[in-house]
Amino acid sequence: MKNRKILVVEDEKNILEVIEAYLLKEGFRVITAEDGEMALELFKTEKIHLIVLDLMLPKISGEEVCTTIRATSDIPIIMLTAKVDEDDKIEGLTIGADDYITKPFSPRELVSRVKALLRRSYRDSNPLAEKLVFNDGDLEVDIDKMIVRKKGENVYLTSNEFKILSSLLTRPGQVFSREQLIELAFGYDYDGFDRTIDTYIKNIRQKIEDNPKSPNYIITVYGVGYKFGGM
Repeated sequence: MKNRKILVVEDEKNILEVIEAYLLKEGFRVITAEDGEMALELFKTEKIHLIVLDLMLPKISGEEVCTTIRATSDIPIIMLTAKVDEDDKIEGLTIGADDYITKPFSPRELVSRVKALLRRSYRDSNPLAEKLVFNDGDLEVDIDKMIVRKKGENVYLTSNEFKILSSLLTRPGQVFSREQLIELAFGYDYDGFDRTIDTYIKNIRQKIEDNPKSPNYIITVYGVGYKFGGM
């Protein structure tokens, strides 16, 4: 289930950032839109597995976004709104939403709803969908089974090393600071030093890179942090 790509559509920036942070922490890939027009464009160009959709959006309303998407797709949609009337909820479900959450809401509850809806929606999907392959099979990462292979051979990563690697894989190419990696991999209450990330990165490189001193997969961005670059 992890590594599914979630589109979060929300025009309130603080709410958007909270939802994104919680989903990333759970291992999902997240893309965001702050208006309905952008949401529809991303839906057309990205392979998305689930949408968290606010109803009150600039440019194109959430209801219209939902109706437009439903004309061509059965992608899971969770509606997010301040409207609390029963009639509003029924209307949202009628136009195609699979679930409905009212503001204010618990981010943990939202994550739970996302997971439940993904389980229901992709119960029969290809299990290989969670297996990531890079450079023609040089590196394989099975997120669900926590298996890493290098040139077809199993590579042993500790639990923490795998958490760091899978966190980088939530958004290949994006630069993560040490603090961001700690939050994604271990949670906000982790009391280790951010420099311990450097040790984990060094160990992972020893196991997955052809030349750890000149890495192809985990790239250092000096003064900022790290990114996964093996696309």
